[in-house]
Parts: sequence; C-alpha cells; structure tokens
Amino acid sequence: ALQRTLEFEEELAEKFGGGTRSKDAVDDNEETERSGNKSQTVSDIRKKYEKKLAAHDGSQHEEQDGQKDSSVPGAGFNFRGIISSCFEPHLSVYIELEEKTLMDSLEKEMLEETWEIEEGSQTNILSSSIKVFVIIRRSLKRCSALTRNQTLFNLFKAFQKVLKAYATKLFARLPKGGTGIVAAATGIEGQIKTSDKDERVICYIVNTAEYCHKTCGELADNVSKLIDAQFADRVDMSEVQDEFSAVITKSLITLVHGIETKFDSEMAAMTRVPWSTLESVGDQSDYVNGINLILNSSIPVLGSLLSPIYFQFFLDKLASSLGPRFYHNIFKCKQISETGAQQMLLDTQAVKTILLEIPSLGKQTAGAASYSKFVSREMSKAEALLKVILSPIDSVADTYCALLPEGTLTEFQRLLELKGLKKADQQSILDDFNKRGSGISQPTIMAPSSAPNTSIAPVITNAAASPGAITSREDVLTRAAALGRGAATTGFKRFLALTEAAKDRKDGPFRKLFNG
Repeated sequence: ALQRTLEFEEELAEKFGGGTRSKDAVDDNEETERSGNKSQTVSDIRKKYEKKLAAHDGSQHEEQDGQKDSSVPGAGFNFRGIISSCFEPHLSVYIELEEKTLMDSLEKEMLEETWEIEEGSQTNILSSSIKVFVIIRRSLKRCSALTRNQTLFNLFKAFQKVLKAYATKLFARLPKGGTGIVAAATGIEGQIKTSDKDERVICYIVNTAEYCHKTCGELADNVSKLIDAQFADRVDMSEVQDEFSAVITKSLITLVHGIETKFDSEMAAMTRVPWSTLESVGDQSDYVNGINLILNSSIPVLGSLLSPIYFQFFLDKLASSLGPRFYHNIFKCKQISETGAQQMLLDTQAVKTILLEIPSLGKQTAGAASYSKFVSREMSKAEALLKVILSPIDSVADTYCALLPEGTLTEFQRLLELKGLKKADQQSILDDFNKRGSGISQPTIMAPSSAPNTSIAPVITNAAASPGAITSREDVLTRAAALGRGAATTGFKRFLALTEAAKDRKDGPFRKLFNG
C-alpha cells in the first residue's frame, strides 16, 4: 500500500507539480525534500504554498499576454509525502519483519558456514560475513525506496542488532579452555588446546572481524547519506565496531594461549633433564628441538593468513609470554650443577635464536626490530640467572645483585637451592644478601661522575653494604669473569665455542663472563 501511495504521489507531481515553477518554488521544494518535511500536515503545506501562489499572482499583471500563466492552482506544489507520511507512525511492523528476516538469514548462513576458505580466495575471510552484508544492503535498498525518516533509522538499529549477533557467533566459535571447578573459582580459563585447523580458523575469524569492522563504517556512511538530515548525526556504528575489535583481540590471545599449551610438554621435559649429573656440554637439548618444531609448524601458516598489524600483535603477546615463562621454568628444575648450568645456558641461547627468527619464519619482518629487542631483553634475564648459578659461592650474592637488581629474597634463596647448597650453608649467604636491605628491589642509580659518555653503566650505590662490598656493576662483572675457569668438565671448551657461535653473543655487557 505504501509503495502504491508513493507511485501515486509521483504521478501527481508529474501532472500537477507544474513545469514552469519559479526559481523560489524550485528552491523551496528542494529544501523541503532535504529537511524531511514529508511528515508535515496537508493543511500546513497548503497554507504555505497558497501564500506563495498569491504573491505569484500579483506579479502576473506585468507579464506579457503571450507568456504562459504559471499561476495555475497546484503549480510548484510538493505532492511528495502528503499521503505517504501517514504511514510513518505505523511502520514498526515492517521493521519487525525486516529484523526477523535478517536474523533468520544470519542463522541460515551460520549453519551453512564451513569455517574454511575457498581455494584460490585472496581475502581469507569467511563467506558468511560477505553474505550477511549483502542481505543488509538489500534491506537498506528496500526501505530507502519507501521512507527515509524514523523508519529508516529504526531499520539501522536493527542492522546493529544483527551485526552484534554475528560478532557473538564469531566469538563463540573460538576454542575454549577448561571450565572445571578451578576455572569457575578463579575466573581463569584452563589450557586452550588448538589443532592446526583451529589455528587457521582463528586467523579467518580475525580477518573476518576486521572486514566487518571496516564494512560497518561504510554502511553507516551510506545510511547517513540516505536518511533525512535530522537523523544523520545519530547514525553511529562505533558500538558494533567495538564488538568486532573485541573479537579480534580475543582471537589473537586465544592463538597465543594455544601455542603456549603446545609448549607445555617441552617445558615439562626441560625440568626432567638431570641437570645435576650432566658430565659434559653437548648440542642443544631435545626440548629445544621440540620448541623449534612447534614454531616451524605454526608460524609460517599464521604469517600467511594474518595481516602485518595483527601478526605483530601476536608476536608481541607471544614474546611477553614465552620469555618470562622460560625464566620461571628454570626455578622448577631440580639441582643444577656447573656443567648443567653451562648446558642450560647454551639451550637458552638456542631458544633465543629460535624466537628471534619467528618474523622471518612468518615472512613478516616489518615490525621485527621492536620484537627482537623485546625478546633479547626477556631472554637475557634467563641468561643472567644461569650466570649467577655459575658464579662462585663467595660472590654469588654480589653477582645476583648486579645481574638481577630487581630480584627478590625468595628467588635468591631458591637459586641457592639450585646450586645445591644445604640450608645450613645458605644462612651466611642469605645474611649477606639481607644486609643490602631494600637496595635489591629498589636500587639507587647514579650517573658516573666522569660521564659525558652515557653508554657507561650506571653505578649502584648501597650505603648498607659492608665495607668490602662491590659498589659497581663493572667491578662485579670483573670478579665474575672467572666463572667456569678451571672447570673440570671435558665439554667446557666446546661450550665456549658453541656460545661464541650463538646469535647475538657479541651483544651486551656480560660477554666478559665467558672470557675465561
């Protein structure tokens, strides 16, 4: 009925609108259409144009007799909306029908979604997202042909509901962790196990959510251009876009957790190595090879499917997880001998090299510089911890304070246990450590007095230290340079050769620890 009414108004406009309307009438008609006056009452419109026609009639006395009389009743009259505007308050039923149709279409598309990408596709996005927006555009076209007032705005709000529902369905498809008693009590999900297919699907969800985020903005722009001016400022898709942004973030974090879970077996294998009884330093351990195998299996696929910005986000999250995890995993090991610490240090260098090669493995090196710096910083903490374990008993406290200035008493005590010291032997060293007071966790840093050269390491002062205490990092490093000297292990020379060949071994102020 509304469609027929609109067609009737068009016919009226063609037959009785007048083809010789004055410029004022034309301008006023265009202004009326722009400002959305379709909802005016017929009497208001008639009064407005009667005044204009009366003024127009007065000017006809000066026109030539041969000129066409443009004061015919109806000339310049805007017929559009004089009847159809009566439908506007009652079109909620139409919007309800459109929303139901859209939701049913969404359900149908999700049931048919294969969560795979067609071979040869260049977009790497799920087909359901494209179909959902096609359906929405058709709905927009139908409604804008009928009305561009409140009803169109109500339909836009229906679009928001449908797109939020789609974001929820994407979110629900992500692999979930455990939901046992511990997870319920802590609010933390359990381990997330992901297969190779799961990793691909997660990447497709990331790309699809990115596509939806972008297309939502374009849809809002289109609606703003079509809808009457009084509603244009209220057309906003930011909440929907936030939903898709949340899907992207959760997907990437899920991807990181899945990789972390794959590392569980390798981290456990690291703690089972008999570090206290190793007789010599050899090649990198089996758990390092396992880590390398996992990354070589997953990273190339992720690099090919994720855009550079999201691959970089994934790398940053992975590095911030694996670096600290490797450090804390050292404390989970049992006693570590000198040879064991040398082997573990070699493994640490190998893991560091593997992590540094991830951007190249994924063939995305745009943001590799910041990632490499972060990995080097995190893995250097594990290296420093192992160097403390290698240090002589009489200087272990000084070395720990210099290499790990943010260390804690609990960590230091656990480190002494890793060195194999008994409780009775630990006490004097702990007393020496405690004399430093709060200087360990909050060291006082002073620039060197001779210092135009800012590359010189700052001096760590500690008023509570004993008179014979070492007062600068360089002094500690000099004393610690004897680490491993005279080690009665047949593989120590080989260890030095291997660490020399390790990537980035030339960097950092701790190289002199291995000059022996």
